[in-house]
Amino acid sequence: DGKLYTRSHKRGNIEKAMRLLVEHGAKSDILIDAHPHIGSNKLPKIVGNIRSTIEHYGGQVHFDSNVTDFLIEDGAIKGVTVNNNSEHTAEAVILATGHSARDIYYLLHQKGVRLEAKPYALGVRIEHPQPLIDQIQYNQRQREAALPASSYRLACQVGDRGVFSFCMCPGGLVVPAATAPGEIVVNGMSMSKRDSPYANSGTVVAVELEDLAPFRQHGIFAGLAFQQSVEQALFNHGDGSQKAPAQRLTDFVKGKVSGNLNGSSYIPGLYAAPLHELLPPSIADKLRQAVQIFGQKMKGYYSEEANVIGTESRTSSPIRIPRDRDTYMHSEVRGFFPAGEGAGYAGGIISAAMDGQNVARAVKKFLAPVLR
Repeated sequence: DGKLYTRSHKRGNIEKAMRLLVEHGAKSDILIDAHPHIGSNKLPKIVGNIRSTIEHYGGQVHFDSNVTDFLIEDGAIKGVTVNNNSEHTAEAVILATGHSARDIYYLLHQKGVRLEAKPYALGVRIEHPQPLIDQIQYNQRQREAALPASSYRLACQVGDRGVFSFCMCPGGLVVPAATAPGEIVVNGMSMSKRDSPYANSGTVVAVELEDLAPFRQHGIFAGLAFQQSVEQALFNHGDGSQKAPAQRLTDFVKGKVSGNLNGSSYIPGLYAAPLHELLPPSIADKLRQAVQIFGQKMKGYYSEEANVIGTESRTSSPIRIPRDRDTYMHSEVRGFFPAGEGAGYAGGIISAAMDGQNVARAVKKFLAPVLR
């Protein structure tokens, strides 16, 4: 939804990425705000303007074009096949998918391109009334008009696992985010004004090797299979729609199905379900302990006015496409440059933008002898 803050300050030029967004329609406020944000309603036009700039300078954008093969010969990339019938040849290929482009991971594996398992996290979306979060954070019964919708960031250790809030959306919406039939996946977003009456945040637990033991037969894709199994289990418990299973936060901790649920921004709707049983025990148990700790850190957070909504499973990719640290090129495929979130090297708009800058410079250096 256009959150533009990152902790990866040493990885590239943040200001350059911000200025490019301003040049293409974002408000200049993002250059000075501590937590800059564009908004889901503003971002599409900005992306469209960026596309127009690319085309103005000779670039081409091909819609309805699915990469169905990588052309690899003698350890070097030669191009890609699109829609099983059209070849695009090149001396260098940048692969910059999102982290949910699972077909690309399987295709690379089929082509013998080395992949690596990568740590990630999985959990739920927790949604509170925004006035409740404002009251906690601002210590005001009603938020002053000049103050923005308040946010929070929480983290704790439960045993040997990290549990943390992720992608917090003040004045935001919980939205469906599945990428294939038979899955329930939720995410969060905010419009530019952040004026929804709800606040939501992903609340997730680090996935460890012990969680993946039942999926060992999937090899490098064990993490992906675990992720899919949770998404499909929640879908199968429902009525075949995108209604999401949910519990009141206090009922989730107590382990009982809610008699009724709070209001929610999630448009497909919620239904009461035993999330404490539907989620893997290693995830549910840690979440149930963590939210009580969060309630001690942030008085009022642990409230029956909050809903727990499943499942937040796409925090980052379970797969990394390895590359050389200096050349940004895959260590075994010459001319092949994995980049951004789908390659496992970024976690948001700005970190992906900085990674893209670095990869673009690396490609220029790689092609220099050819261009001469």
